[in-house]
Amino acid sequence: MMFAVPQGSFELRRVPDEANSPLRAWDAADELVLRHIDHVRPPAGRWLVVNDLFGALAVALHPVHPQSWGDSVTSHVATIANLERNGLRPDSFVPVPSSGVPDGPIDVVVIKIPRSLALLEDQLARLRPLLGERAVVVGTGMVKLIHNSTLELFERYLGPAPTSRATKKARLIHATIDPDLDPPASPYPTTWHLDPDHRLIDHANVFSRGRLDQGTRVLLEHLPRVDRGAHVLDLGCGNGILGLSIAEQSSLTRLSMVDESYHAVASARENAEQWRQLASGDGVVVCHAAHDLSGFETASVDLVVNNPPFHAHQSRSDVTARAMFADAHRVLRPGGRLLVVANRHLDYQQRLARRFGRCQVVASTPKFVVLEAQRSI
Repeated sequence: MMFAVPQGSFELRRVPDEANSPLRAWDAADELVLRHIDHVRPPAGRWLVVNDLFGALAVALHPVHPQSWGDSVTSHVATIANLERNGLRPDSFVPVPSSGVPDGPIDVVVIKIPRSLALLEDQLARLRPLLGERAVVVGTGMVKLIHNSTLELFERYLGPAPTSRATKKARLIHATIDPDLDPPASPYPTTWHLDPDHRLIDHANVFSRGRLDQGTRVLLEHLPRVDRGAHVLDLGCGNGILGLSIAEQSSLTRLSMVDESYHAVASARENAEQWRQLASGDGVVVCHAAHDLSGFETASVDLVVNNPPFHAHQSRSDVTARAMFADAHRVLRPGGRLLVVANRHLDYQQRLARRFGRCQVVASTPKFVVLEAQRSI
């Protein structure tokens, strides 16, 4: 699909890219802020784009070589792919994970408003020390994501934040840096107790931060014990609770935890460190921020545990779950198992049976089902 803005026309695609999908790799908020930038001509200097979903902003603004700060590995992968698709150099932007901090000082910030207020608060708190009082900060988002609480965060950490009129259900936030403001530090990461013996660390954008989501709770009750020498993979690990629980129960030799959220991987890594100290374990725990399992060898894993999302970057879709199932099938050894928890209505059992040849129901509740698929020998 062609993305036509004052900066040029660009072919943009989502990642994963579904054939015949009507979903675009940009939205009206991207179009609105790029028209505004073309009109006001912000000063030269160091630019930062934040939460750029599939690279629409970084691609359009490639002449200024922006840093791109966000919590999604997939977004950074998509940005590189879309730059190359348009004959642009992949080093036309600098990817910065949300677990890190951009290089400052920063002169111009374009921030897409995320769904998570916690992520926005963490970003604004860590962004503020990098901004001089003349820095230009423009927020952009769909109207449904810009609430009084959103504007209060801008005012708490930056200064006055009036909004534009809505255009195509999108709106801009024009933040002014108040040099006399003394903003608080970021309140993230936070900690909470799973039980008296286990404390969990959650960074701002971790799924179900500060509590167990219902699907994970169901799957925790049906985790298998595995041989000490097994290689277990927690795919879409979040804060790592599933993989770490198996490791603790089975004294695992090797545990891998993968998520496309930088905040999730940072949380899982920190939780692994403290659980290792508690259990005095000597197993190898490796955490990967990745959008797929291309870094894993074929037939190298004994058990995959997975609580897949039923959305893909703000759109309800099973495309991410399907990609996870395909990846899991490839990396499992013959006879290896995939353990999945999902909402009952998604009907993953037939999909898994077609791919793996065997899938059975391990447990079910009125809302969730735990499925086990085994790779054929």
